[in-house]
Amino acid sequence: MTAVAVRVLEKVGALLQPEAGPPLEDAATLRFETADVGGAAIDKIGVPLPPGLLKKAQSADAVLLGAVGGPKWDHLLHARRPEQALLGLRSGLKLFANLRPVRLFGALAEASSLKLEVVEGMDILVVRELTGGIYFGKPRGIRVKGVRGKVGYNTELYSTEEIERIGKVAFEAARGRRKKVTSVDKANILESSILWREVIARLGKKYPDVMLEHMYVDNCAMQLIRNPRQFDVIVTGNLFGDILSDEAAMLTGSIGMLPSASLGGRNNRWGFPAGLYEPVHGSAPDIAGKGLANPCAAVLSSALLARHSLGREEIARKIESAVQMALDQGLRTADLGGNASTGTMERAILERL
Repeated sequence: MTAVAVRVLEKVGALLQPEAGPPLEDAATLRFETADVGGAAIDKIGVPLPPGLLKKAQSADAVLLGAVGGPKWDHLLHARRPEQALLGLRSGLKLFANLRPVRLFGALAEASSLKLEVVEGMDILVVRELTGGIYFGKPRGIRVKGVRGKVGYNTELYSTEEIERIGKVAFEAARGRRKKVTSVDKANILESSILWREVIARLGKKYPDVMLEHMYVDNCAMQLIRNPRQFDVIVTGNLFGDILSDEAAMLTGSIGMLPSASLGGRNNRWGFPAGLYEPVHGSAPDIAGKGLANPCAAVLSSALLARHSLGREEIARKIESAVQMALDQGLRTADLGGNASTGTMERAILERL
């Protein structure tokens, strides 16, 4: 999937270069470096995040990441499993904001698990806090407790600063959309959510042009199925965002259509946020090497890369339009109920660029 996305970026970059003469100042000159990470790195050197890889990622303008895990490595200790590479990259790059656009392509309306009249026109942006909460809180662990066996424990932890910075991302994003933010928490149960709601409510007063509503996470899960079009921007913590964004993904017909962008405060050499871009879907080892997987999520992730880390909106729009055109022509991979191969979908996207 990553290789397909790279070829799309290379193609659209070449199209913006003049046929003769010196390169345009604003032409897209792209250079790629590749590295093994996650399961591939474990197989080669025994660790999910090889020494030096984080430093290489930190020096890049952006990182395009493929799915890293699979059941093959489930037997490993927690600290050596493939997912630790992803967490290490997010933490090392200080990527605190995960953006997951959930948009229903018109051509795929029939592929959604919900009725057309429920999902038609749906366009949601899930803004998930990425470096705090229960995934990173301490203390955590598994310990023996008396004669009854073991006890596992994790800590849900959020600070005012962490909540404010993710809230600002959500409110700023809403200003460029339909000007509505839904903050999702569990403030009727969790102290961390009580603080979350307090901070978001206070921050919302600085954005009088944006409507703010608060919603409990269980209600939000229900509302996404009942009436997803009521949402514009959803902002929430790490654990809730992980679950809700995957639920929202299925409303589009397939998780194989969902890209994501993870952004932080560090700017790249062009003055735009350096980020990590990856499809929402996993590695699907059951179909690996068969040419059946849907490359659209990886390709659309490359569009987000162009938009957020390169500041090239026109490149992002070209890529997104090419995917839209391929779908409008009736091409469908197996996850969408069709029989188009990965290569067929790639060629269609490249041709339509």
